[in-house]
Amino acid sequence: MNKSPKIYVAIPAINEAELLPLCLKCIEEQSYNNFHIVICINQPDDWWELPEKRILCENNITLLKELQKKDKNTYTIIDKCSKGNGWKGNNKGVGWARKTIMDHVATLAKIDDIIVSLDADTVFGKEYFSSIVNIFSMNKVVALANPYYHKLTGKDAEDRAILRYEIYMRNYAINLLLIDSPYAFTALGSAISLPVSSYKAIGGLTPKLSGEDFYFLQKLRKFGNIAIHNSEKVYPAARFSDRVFFGTGPAMIKGNNGDWESYPVYHHSLFANIKDTYACFQKLYRNDCETPLDSFLQEQFRENIWQALRKNHKDEKHFVRACHEKLDGLRILQYLKQEQSKLNIDDETCFLENIDSAFNHLLYSEKMNSLKDINFTKCSIALLDEIRNYLVLVEENLQKQKIIA
Repeated sequence: MNKSPKIYVAIPAINEAELLPLCLKCIEEQSYNNFHIVICINQPDDWWELPEKRILCENNITLLKELQKKDKNTYTIIDKCSKGNGWKGNNKGVGWARKTIMDHVATLAKIDDIIVSLDADTVFGKEYFSSIVNIFSMNKVVALANPYYHKLTGKDAEDRAILRYEIYMRNYAINLLLIDSPYAFTALGSAISLPVSSYKAIGGLTPKLSGEDFYFLQKLRKFGNIAIHNSEKVYPAARFSDRVFFGTGPAMIKGNNGDWESYPVYHHSLFANIKDTYACFQKLYRNDCETPLDSFLQEQFRENIWQALRKNHKDEKHFVRACHEKLDGLRILQYLKQEQSKLNIDDETCFLENIDSAFNHLLYSEKMNSLKDINFTKCSIALLDEIRNYLVLVEENLQKQKIIA
């Protein structure tokens, strides 16, 4: 890769007149200054006719006018917010905004240039862009899923919700790392980078109303290897938001209302079942054999998937790869959600058992090991933060120098 590729920063924005300037300040202060910023200010066009949405439209127009004053050599502003220019029909949402930006970049960037996906509420250090360039220059990877960390706000409701959500996400990621899953990455639209060559090779981003970052990274992983370690973190804002259907903001809202059903602390035994299934792939190339996920896979696909994969892949290496692509990140998540509900174990018990059985050997913590009884809803913010920070260290130790292959 070119040692000094141009970075194209991709930022979708809705109602971000307040927070976007902080993100842009971080960009403008980067030590690596070969970059161009592309911002898509967007909302559905019919929001102009909805009284409760009009204030968001007006916020977008205020931001649009301010950004149009910027140096066009550094900024490209895509207007998907003024009357007549907004999203129409089903082509709407952050997925379409990201796709619109990245498709635009792909038409003008060089093959070795890099797309850095951000959210308008994200901040980061001055060496972030430089670290990204170094990662792609030193590793044969098709994308980077960058480490993240939500800074606390000082507001009890927001902090409790984001800490609980991070506990869910990091427990999930750590367990996937422990079983060497090819899908052991965290998908955040504010923390993805990739060369333009990767974007073109996979046919671009498939737009979704929400969750486009998850499907995008999964698509990239099926194309090649993904880097997951970087000493430079991104810091997305911790805030209640309903602008997407699922993700951090909606999870915080649901959690604040006492509903964490969609974001459980998965038990380590479920990941052991996935690992044991992985271990069967080579044997399955030769003959059918029983796996812990047989019932789930039959329910999902309504056929003997191993037989079909054997028919289409004539050597073991490609067969095993095809098995991993069949049992991908989406299927893993579906399996976990389905089986977790059958365990009848609360999140706190799962967390304590995960530490005792799966995490403790990686990073001993006297405080974590002394926890015998905990209630995520009632315990202090300080303890939740201590748990989150413990999981951050465990995850970082597993991520270091690791490429998801």
